[in-house]
Amino acid sequence: MPNGQQQPPAGGQWYPPEWPDRIRALADGSLTPVPPRLAATVMLLRDTPDGGPVVHMLRRRASMAFAGGAYAYPGGGVDPRDEEHHVGWAGPSQADWAARLGTDPRTAQAIVCGAVRETFEEAGVLLAGPAPDTVVGDTTGDDWEADRQALVARELSFADFLDRRGLWLRSDLLGAWARWITPEFEPRRYDTWFFVAALPEGQRTRNASTEADRTVWIRPADAADGYDKGELLMMPPTISTLRSLEPYGSAADALTAAAAQDLAPVLAQAALEGGEVVLSWPGHDEFTKRVRLGRPGGPA
Repeated sequence: MPNGQQQPPAGGQWYPPEWPDRIRALADGSLTPVPPRLAATVMLLRDTPDGGPVVHMLRRRASMAFAGGAYAYPGGGVDPRDEEHHVGWAGPSQADWAARLGTDPRTAQAIVCGAVRETFEEAGVLLAGPAPDTVVGDTTGDDWEADRQALVARELSFADFLDRRGLWLRSDLLGAWARWITPEFEPRRYDTWFFVAALPEGQRTRNASTEADRTVWIRPADAADGYDKGELLMMPPTISTLRSLEPYGSAADALTAAAAQDLAPVLAQAALEGGEVVLSWPGHDEFTKRVRLGRPGGPA
């Protein structure tokens, strides 16, 4: 395991070593929480011949300051520029998405754009087409790669990319699944919506992310088993959403089920009890963690 990371005796859950001191500072009022940044991540599914879908995951490079070595889905921060421009939009309207996500239509557009953009940036998969009922085919050519790089560098907004290409964003190919907010004691915080989507016919995933050193297609149950054995490192939102995918026999089943998923935000809570910090995620008891406090700045 990379230096500076802690692994619990059972399971592959990731806890940074600086958490105890930051939790203590939050409790005594010396730490002011930073506002979370809007983010989106996509659980991309593909059916297999022998039944049951597999999900596309990437492993963050061990050198990453945040969650190095952890398995996750393609995702990242929302670009505020995607609130501002009209885009070709197929499927549920921005108002429909606003109602589902609990936001205003402009913010909903930016979140959905963020989900589709990050999937293209990190997996090379684009949920958009030249008409409202189509999806692009192969996106591996040099011209596509140039646009992808421009998106990664934020030289090009996703709305402008869609306009330039004459593409319609296929919001009907996404289903909102969950919402998790980074704990208040973290220095980098995200308010993240998790989506499900099926790999479009004719497209292929690839490791297009500079933040990942490996990508896999894996059954949710197998990934969860790897976590339980301590073989795969994951953060609570990742393993929670993986477990929630296990009952579904196809990508289409999961997409249909998305409409009934609870999008109430999950936010970790930290309490001081004697010489310990008790860290918990409401509704997700498996992640409760008790951390013995040493001296400030010292080992826990």
